[in-house]
Amino acid sequence: MTGPLNGFRVVEMGGIGPAPFAGALLGDLGADVLRIDRIAKPGVEPDLPPRFDFYNRNKRSVALDLKQPQAVATVLDLVAGADALIEGFRPSVMERLGLGPDVCHGINPGLVYARMTGWGQEGPMAQEAGHDINYLALTGALHCLGDADRPPPPPLNLVADLGGGAMYLVVGLLAAAMEARQSGRGQTIDVAMIDGVTHLMSAFQAFRQQGSWTGRRADNIVDGGAPFYGSYATSDGKFIAVGAIEPQFYASLLKVMGIDGEPLPDQNDRTAWPQMRKHFAQVFVTRPRDEWVAIAAGRDACLAPVLTIDEAPGHPQMQTREVYARFDGVQHPSPAPRFSRTPSVLRTPTPAPGRDSRQALADWGIPPDQVTALEATGAMAQG
Repeated sequence: MTGPLNGFRVVEMGGIGPAPFAGALLGDLGADVLRIDRIAKPGVEPDLPPRFDFYNRNKRSVALDLKQPQAVATVLDLVAGADALIEGFRPSVMERLGLGPDVCHGINPGLVYARMTGWGQEGPMAQEAGHDINYLALTGALHCLGDADRPPPPPLNLVADLGGGAMYLVVGLLAAAMEARQSGRGQTIDVAMIDGVTHLMSAFQAFRQQGSWTGRRADNIVDGGAPFYGSYATSDGKFIAVGAIEPQFYASLLKVMGIDGEPLPDQNDRTAWPQMRKHFAQVFVTRPRDEWVAIAAGRDACLAPVLTIDEAPGHPQMQTREVYARFDGVQHPSPAPRFSRTPSVLRTPTPAPGRDSRQALADWGIPPDQVTALEATGAMAQG
């Protein structure tokens, strides 16, 4: 085991989306993450083969039937020896299973109990279904994205699920774990994606109240309104991205484009931005993408190629930092961030449900006769 969280034990209740991503990040950092999966039905193939389920790498899996009391009791036995628990169900589901925070803290007062939802544990929408785009919509963030004359596009599921959800869960869990080492007392972490995204929107909320951010899409400095911050088509049908906000970088960009000698409006003259965007587009479309990249190299013009998902791993910068790694026969994003003394590694391929049931339960201190009884009654399955 390596990584700064070596020896840190996490019980993760099996689910989809941001909670598993948070668990994988903790696993990358060295935590012993034990995922409680449902028992797979015979003959039913998973939607995503384990080999390609990157959100569940660096974990082990125990398959339990939580409708059976013996299985629930086993989860509580695991909780007794855990540092943290992660769950991503709708509010009250864990309570109905007999695994709510009060029960778990009664067994392990030092446990950090991290709950992940989209809408939060309370409120008129708490029990409603949703996905990243829905949570993003409620925060005002989605309305800020995209072209002015088109509906806001979904920014993958990076912003609410992962940025406003998983990352805040990990920060909250680790902060509570640090506090628990001093106080000896755990606590419940209520992670709502609408909270996290709203927090991520702090600067734009401030800009709006200050008056420097309009309520229109593609009309502001970093939403595509400014000509010096956005993407442009090139002559080969590809794209480049520019982000020359500071005056010195903007001046360098104009030189790269070959228009620094033209009588141009002031950089921050918003009334001129639409015309300047058209002018920039006319210039950038005259050369292929990689030629622009070569011209801008080393000149602090804040210009980069818009690479496809297939091109990105081959870029020299990505290769030098080994941003991707071959593992279990496929290409994984490498663990991040980097640690000088306790490096994170890819050590365990994603398990099929129940792959580690017997061994993991034994490692976590569950007596052999209890494991045998669980399997005999069908409350546990070995994958």
